[in-house]
Amino acid sequence: MLGDAKAVATIPVVDLEQAKQFYGEILGLRFLWEGPVSARYGAGDGSELSIFRRSPTKADHTVAHFEVADIETAVRELESRGVAFIDYTNGPLQTTNHIAQLGPARGAWFHDPDGNVLGLREG
Repeated sequence: MLGDAKAVATIPVVDLEQAKQFYGEILGLRFLWEGPVSARYGAGDGSELSIFRRSPTKADHTVAHFEVADIETAVRELESRGVAFIDYTNGPLQTTNHIAQLGPARGAWFHDPDGNVLGLREG
């Protein structure tokens, strides 16, 4: 039933203006529309991400990730825009230069201004 429906990642934020600057200017997502307490951005081939204002909350897992063709380039570009990546040194997930090998895929993670975990994935 939902196999052909578009899924939209929906991410809570406290400061909508700060989040709009991060998602639009820092990450470079395409602004689609804005409501009184939310904004929607486009990415890639029809993917969408919605941010909405609410009281503080924090997930300790990845809330959305971006599929990229070249993770090293994406990491360098985002770092040049001030994004700080999360490095993992203990346990099964370990990063080198901010990137972890995940079987045949590779991943990297960072926080938005509200502490939500976002990721990059290649492969």
